[in-house]
Amino acid sequence: MNDSREQMIAALREIVIPTLLKLGFSGSFPHFRRARENQIDVLSFQFNRYGGSFVVELAYCSPEGIATSWGEQISAKKVCAHHIHPQRRVRLGSNPPEKADHWFYFESSGENIYQETALEVLSIFQSKAELFWQTHQPAMMRTN
Repeated sequence: MNDSREQMIAALREIVIPTLLKLGFSGSFPHFRRARENQIDVLSFQFNRYGGSFVVELAYCSPEGIATSWGEQISAKKVCAHHIHPQRRVRLGSNPPEKADHWFYFESSGENIYQETALEVLSIFQSKAELFWQTHQPAMMRTN
């Protein structure tokens, strides 16, 4: 893992993860989930393999977990965003229905780029994620 990715993960752990834990999420980086009466809310961080950016995927599933298309049963305690059908997940900050992905970039000359990027994640999360989990409408993710 490169140094900039490690620094970005450290900033996410310092700035974003405490909020997730306060909201009832459990798990460990990069996968988190929160059990509710009628659904499991899922959040996963996925880094670009070439470095410098990542996405945050949000999804939901039934309280029992999911059965994959190939028949594997994934329990609610193990489910991650990538297990869930793409129609039931969105990328934080994306612009449905155009499906334009929103990537968080952290490769720049800025001195505080890692903290600034983590604060951007937190801001969009706080304004959009709960709406998505409540309505299941990707349009709730629109940032503009």
